[in-house]
Amino acid sequence: MNSVLISTISLIVTLGILIAFHEFGHFWVARRLGVKVLRFSIGFGKPLWSTTKGEDKTEYVIAAIPLGGYVKMLDEREGEVDKNEIHRAFNRQKVGTRIAIVLAGPVFNFIFAILAYFMMYSIGVPGVKPFIGEVTPNSIADRAGVTSGLQIKKVAGIETPTWNTARISLLENSLDSEILILALEDEQSGLRDYSIDLSGLTTEMKQENLLQNIGIKPYVEPLPAVIGELDKKGAAYRDGLRSGDLIISVDGVEIHDWMQWVKIVQDHPEKAMNVETRRGQVVEFMELIPKRVEEKNIIKGYIGAAPQVPENRNEKLRTEIQYGPITALTAAIAKTWQMSVLTLRMIGKMLIGEVSLKNLSGPITIATYAGYTASIGLTTFLSFLAVVSISLGVLNLLPIPLLDGGHLLNYVIELIKGSELSEAIQLRMQHVGIMLLAVLMTLAFYNDIRRLFGE
Repeated sequence: MNSVLISTISLIVTLGILIAFHEFGHFWVARRLGVKVLRFSIGFGKPLWSTTKGEDKTEYVIAAIPLGGYVKMLDEREGEVDKNEIHRAFNRQKVGTRIAIVLAGPVFNFIFAILAYFMMYSIGVPGVKPFIGEVTPNSIADRAGVTSGLQIKKVAGIETPTWNTARISLLENSLDSEILILALEDEQSGLRDYSIDLSGLTTEMKQENLLQNIGIKPYVEPLPAVIGELDKKGAAYRDGLRSGDLIISVDGVEIHDWMQWVKIVQDHPEKAMNVETRRGQVVEFMELIPKRVEEKNIIKGYIGAAPQVPENRNEKLRTEIQYGPITALTAAIAKTWQMSVLTLRMIGKMLIGEVSLKNLSGPITIATYAGYTASIGLTTFLSFLAVVSISLGVLNLLPIPLLDGGHLLNYVIELIKGSELSEAIQLRMQHVGIMLLAVLMTLAFYNDIRRLFGE
C-alpha cells in the first residue's frame, strides 16, 4: 500500500511540475508578445483551486484530472471580444507570433530537461563503472574477442564512464548500424577497439536488451553465500538456517557465491538437499527442502532467504560524474539533445514497425517509475523528470492535430498558401486528432495493465 501511495504522489508531482513548465512556456511567451491570457490551468475538469490575479484578471486553476493542462487566450473563435482588445486576441496575431506561442510549450520542456541535467551533474551522479562480467560462449561479443574483466571506455568514440551512459550510447549507436566499435580497456594490455557485428539482430532485439543479445553481462562483485534476512514462514528458517550462516556446500558441491546457491535452490523445488553450513566456528549439516513456486509458468525452488550484503561491496566499481557550472551546462545541453534524438528515432522505428508498440507507456508505468526513482534519490529522480520532459516535448511536436505540432503544421501551411485553412478542414483534422490520441491513450493504458500483471 505504501508503494502505491508513493507512486501516486510521485506521479502527481512529476506531471504537475512538467505540465506547469510546459504551459508556462505558452503563457510567458503569449504575455510577452501582447496576447491576453484568460486562464492558466494545470489539469482538466473540475477546479480544485483557483484564483484571479493581474490587470488582465487571469484565472489560475488547479483542476481535478492531472493528465494535462492548457492556457486559454483571448480568441474571437471562442466568443465575442471587446473591440478595444481585438488587437490582443490570439487569432489576430501574425503567423510568426502564433508559431512562437505554440512552440514555447515544447521548448520549455527541453529547457526543463537541461536544468534537471544541469542540477544532476552539479550535485554529482553516482554510477557503476562499465566492467564486463560473463561473456556468453559463441555469442556475438565472444566471436569479436571480448572477454570478462574488460572495461568499456568508449562506444563509437563517445566516452562511457558509467553503465548508464554505456547502455544509452550502445542503443543510440546500434539503431542504424550493423557494426559497433567498442573501445575496451584491459589493465595489462591497455585500450583496444573491438568490432561488434550486429547484422543478425533486429531493431526490437537491440531495443529490448542489447547487452544480453550480444552476449555481455555487467560485472558484479561476487556475493558470499551468507544468509541475511529470513522469512520466518519460509523453508530456510523452518529447516534450521539462521542469519549469518555461511553456506559451504550442497550435496558435496562446494558453494562459491550467492548466485550459485540461488541457482541450486531454484533447481530443487520440493527436493531434499544436504547443506553444509558454518555458524561462527561451528560446522553443521542439515536437510533443506525448498518450497515449490511458479513464476511465469516456470517451476522453481524457494526458501525465503536474502543475502547478507557487505557495506563496501562493489566499492571499487563505484564512480561519480560531477562537473563545474560551465561543463555541467554543456553536458546537460548535450544530454538533452542526445535523448531527444533517441526518443524521436524510437518513435520513427515504432511507426515503421521495427519497434513494437508495446513500448508505449501510460500513467501507471510513469507512476511506478516516478515512485521508484524518487525513493532512490534526488539525482535519479531528476534524471527521470528530464527523460519524461523530453518525451513530452518531442511528442507535442509531432504533427498530430490537437497537439502543439498539429497547430504548428497548420501555421506552416498558412505561411505557404498565404491564408488559413478552412474551418471545415480544421474541424476534420481535429476529429482525426481526437481518434489518434484516443487510440494512443488506449494502447498506452493496455500496455500499463499488461505490465502490471506481468504478461
